[in-house]
Amino acid sequence: MIHRHTLLLFTAICVLQVTAQEPDTTRRSQSDLLDSIYIAEVEAAHGGRPKVLHAEPLYIDLIRDLGAHKGEKEWNMGFGITDNLGYDAYDLLLEYEWAALDRIGFEVETPFTFFGQQRPGSDSTQVRPGNQLDGLKLATQWSFLVNERLATSLAVGYIHKFTTRPFNVSEGTLLTGHHYDPFIVAAKRWGHNFHTLIYAGPQFTYDRTSRSTHTRTGINTNLHYMISGTRNFVGVEVNKEFSRNDIDMTFRPQMRVSIAENLLVGIVTGIPVNRENERFSMFMRLIWEPGHKH
Repeated sequence: MIHRHTLLLFTAICVLQVTAQEPDTTRRSQSDLLDSIYIAEVEAAHGGRPKVLHAEPLYIDLIRDLGAHKGEKEWNMGFGITDNLGYDAYDLLLEYEWAALDRIGFEVETPFTFFGQQRPGSDSTQVRPGNQLDGLKLATQWSFLVNERLATSLAVGYIHKFTTRPFNVSEGTLLTGHHYDPFIVAAKRWGHNFHTLIYAGPQFTYDRTSRSTHTRTGINTNLHYMISGTRNFVGVEVNKEFSRNDIDMTFRPQMRVSIAENLLVGIVTGIPVNRENERFSMFMRLIWEPGHKH
């Protein structure tokens, strides 16, 4: 009799454990199915050209999605504020990017910078610049490798920016110099939710007045977690710049939220490791994708 009661009790415990675990297993299966359906929808091939879904960083963004399909387009409007040691800087940008062909994207951007008043007693070496249109930025990007099995994409690109003089300067030429920025991008998705991306390349700045060229190297590493079945994510972007005598590094925690079918907003916080010239910063990017439906 004791053995019979023991067997019945053991059987009941096993049934309760299986029943308790079933909802978690079901939820995991539903989440995996939702992710698989959403990823397949985003990556749907047009004319046989595959595409892999990747999380795109918000501060130094890509020219167009990696593996972009012909006809994709996007408008961006960005607002930012940086707490410099001697003054505040306010950034405003308007950007349009589109895929003219499969895997080939183009971008046009007009960035503006406005400056607050010089702080009394601030470091005299950091003099407040004049408000200005930073220049006209033209860029292109080619995704030369898209591997669906490995969830990996590789791309190369080039950015050319024409710099202009401040608004309060009327003498001299309007065009003050050039930025030449070739770059390479490597991105991989790990499972359904985790995304990594590296964006790197040399940056050459030519000043027409002094006829000199300044060279530095940028390496930007990114880690993001994308919420199941959505384009919403949280993550961190780490911007690193190396020059001959200096190294600058800034951590940029960030999040992106979809507020409509074709409208997203991204929020970025900047935390510099070495506060030589600037302290904290904030940046917000409004992203509109006309014709986008998911």
